[in-house]
Amino acid sequence: MGKKIGVITINDFNNYGNRLQCYAVQYYLENMGYNVENVYNEYNSNSFIVNKAKILIRSLKDFNNRKTIAVRKQNFLEFNKYIKFSEKSIINGKLNEDFNKKYDFFITGSDQVWNPYDKGRSGIDFLSFANDEKKISFSASLGVEKVPDYKVEEYKQYLKNYKSISVREETAKKIVEDLTNREDIEVLVDPTMLLTADDWETVSQKPNIFYHSKYILTYFLGGSSKWENITKSIADKYSCEIVDIYDKNSIFYTCGPQHFLNLVKDAFLICTDSFHSVVFSFLFNKPFIVFDRENTKINMNSRMETFLEKFGLQQNRYVANQDIEEYLNWDYSEGYIILEQEREKARQFIIRALS
Repeated sequence: MGKKIGVITINDFNNYGNRLQCYAVQYYLENMGYNVENVYNEYNSNSFIVNKAKILIRSLKDFNNRKTIAVRKQNFLEFNKYIKFSEKSIINGKLNEDFNKKYDFFITGSDQVWNPYDKGRSGIDFLSFANDEKKISFSASLGVEKVPDYKVEEYKQYLKNYKSISVREETAKKIVEDLTNREDIEVLVDPTMLLTADDWETVSQKPNIFYHSKYILTYFLGGSSKWENITKSIADKYSCEIVDIYDKNSIFYTCGPQHFLNLVKDAFLICTDSFHSVVFSFLFNKPFIVFDRENTKINMNSRMETFLEKFGLQQNRYVANQDIEEYLNWDYSEGYIILEQEREKARQFIIRALS
């Protein structure tokens, strides 16, 4: 039996990227011979219950919406069967005394676990409970360009004693270096990229919804009507259906992570402002257009910038009046060479960090 690892990450059972990266970390480490568990970490159970109650009350006002949400939840729960969770949970930062002894290492998972503007984050996400020699971060993300002044000292204390640190963005590397004066911070790809397209096929599933074989998949987290109108004009030009998986009034909103994978894989084109939509478009060798995320006060584009620059995909950014055919004539061959190098880089990091 390999070393036992407890993964601490965000537990968002309603987010494609979160569930897929959670699965990817587990799958990747298990394939390297480690025994992996995802530790369920709930930050404020009272707040959680109140918020869920509010959501339930809103959904009761509209039967169709309630039904859609229920089906979506069931599909996400169905995907969770692929993820191994620990028997004991962390509730409101409370841990049993022997929790630190249960695992050989703890890994801060790769989602935006260090985003300073997320009120749900706490010292748990920085493994404050663990012995220093057990603390590893694996493609952790801050998701922002700068840590606010009132958080700087707190972050300095949390980060300085990690055994090994890897982050997901170049901006995060600089932030952590400046905070800790460390020179060993590495930038690794999102763990979803460490799995091959064939690996992802094994957990991909076609949604039980009728739709045409030629469609444009849209996923706009910024909710921009401007981008949606541009996408519609592209769909009209190429006689495509639009499959919108973020519109709560759409039947496709019921899709779980397994369906998301399939919809990306079979799409004619992906139009999105979502990081993981872009990642899986690349992995499945599909054409995509990246739009700037709108309707957000905080710039959270750093991970997208790192990704596009690293794999030479800047040409996939939306440019007004650019011929759409240019997006449809894609060639990721050079990017895939870089991807293999990045996979080896991640493997070497894990070997060193967990030694």
